[in-house]
Amino acid sequence: MTATAMKHAPFTQSRKAPTGQKLCSRTDLVAFSGVAAWLETSQGAKQIALFYLPGHERELYAIDHHDPFSNANVIAHGIVGDIKGATVVASPLYKQHFRLEDGQCLEDESVKLPTWKVSFKGADVWIEG
Repeated sequence: MTATAMKHAPFTQSRKAPTGQKLCSRTDLVAFSGVAAWLETSQGAKQIALFYLPGHERELYAIDHHDPFSNANVIAHGIVGDIKGATVVASPLYKQHFRLEDGQCLEDESVKLPTWKVSFKGADVWIEG
């Protein structure tokens, strides 16, 4: 599943400026797994990985989909787990672990994936940016 970011409507006096982008709906997510989505940035479109962990204290994460070790967009296909209390995703190719909270690689402290604040607004998934 790939979601396309919603286009921003022009700002008018009667409407507040948007504070983020709608990525997809809750029904597009797969529980305890990742899905890839498009994020529109000032530098152009970027692929991100969304992880949905229902029932956890924090249920939704957004992290870069690009694995710097394999140079492939595969992070959304990784396995979600827990290492020493940190929620992580293991890259499906070379198995490096990235903390979902901040993108830090546990095997190489010099590597950190970008992350974004993401939340549910009703049934929709929104990302700040």
